[in-house]
Amino acid sequence: MKKAYLILEDGHIFEGQAFGAELESVGELVFTTGVVGYIENLTDASYYGQILIQTFPLIGNYGIIPEDVDGRSYLKGYVVREWCNTPSNFRSEYDIDKYLKDEGIPGICGVDTRELTAIIRENGVMNAAICYEIPKDLSFIKEYTVSDAVDAVVATETEIIEPDDEAKYNVTLINYGKKNGIIKALLERGCKVTVLPHTATAEEISATEPDGIVLSNGPGDPSENTAGIECIKKLLGKYPIFGVCLGHQLLALANGGVTFKLKYGHRGANQPVKDLNGVHTFITTQNHGYAVAPNSITNGSIAFVNANDGTCEGIEYPAINAFSVQFHPEECTGPINTAFIFDKFINMMGGEEDAAE
Repeated sequence: MKKAYLILEDGHIFEGQAFGAELESVGELVFTTGVVGYIENLTDASYYGQILIQTFPLIGNYGIIPEDVDGRSYLKGYVVREWCNTPSNFRSEYDIDKYLKDEGIPGICGVDTRELTAIIRENGVMNAAICYEIPKDLSFIKEYTVSDAVDAVVATETEIIEPDDEAKYNVTLINYGKKNGIIKALLERGCKVTVLPHTATAEEISATEPDGIVLSNGPGDPSENTAGIECIKKLLGKYPIFGVCLGHQLLALANGGVTFKLKYGHRGANQPVKDLNGVHTFITTQNHGYAVAPNSITNGSIAFVNANDGTCEGIEYPAINAFSVQFHPEECTGPINTAFIFDKFINMMGGEEDAAE
């Protein structure tokens, strides 16, 4: 295998072996703690512009399963301790090396991912490059920024998806970098889903005559989406609104809230979230680098907090029939004990009898 280097902007250099696409790349270096779910990680648009470290040491043992893909990949690089070139799974069609080659994503293996993760946890997210020679000047790494992320990942077409049985609700999903799992969860609950790009105006959204609106997940700095925030403001109080991940942050910004960048983000399928309206702590799937500042919320109340660091994980806006969560409740991939969040949205549209058991 060809020698490769992962070079951090602070000067740390990790030597490993190249796999995947043979090209050099610069991105924001982040880590995810999931044991499984690497397919969903690879195909989550929220990783746009980032080089992803998998903290679990062996990746690729169940191969690539096209049915589990959430979308196309926008990663700038992939870092693993070891990748499996002999996957064993009756659903697998090929290995992770071929996937990375097909998608044009460089990978590096044989590096100490535990040390890498410790560096990010201690110093915070930083830029890095995957190279085949050590450059003398690291300024190109330090100068990299993730910008215009939503514009880069969202298609401009409208998509209408019907449930298997007769539709009971007409839901409009605003696409900021959606995961297919959100659509699947809505379809299972009898929703016809109209997917509109994030550039849709309030008038175009209203023209779909929605029973409710979902604001999807997506990548990047939420405050960059100024047009989208203004659009959401025009919809407040007119329809039931449910925000997920980036949608949660945009809904807060539309209600006068403030967002900030986390030191190293929450990424993985084992993030604990405490329900402030009950006695439960849920284990959730998350992928985000920004959060809503709790003291900026004046038009709603915090419903969930992260049990590790106390950051805001969900907000309710009863006066305008809206709510949002920072985590992913769509059961893909990870724990399924927050699927009731979709039932809450169905109930807001008047469908108590259609909420899942």
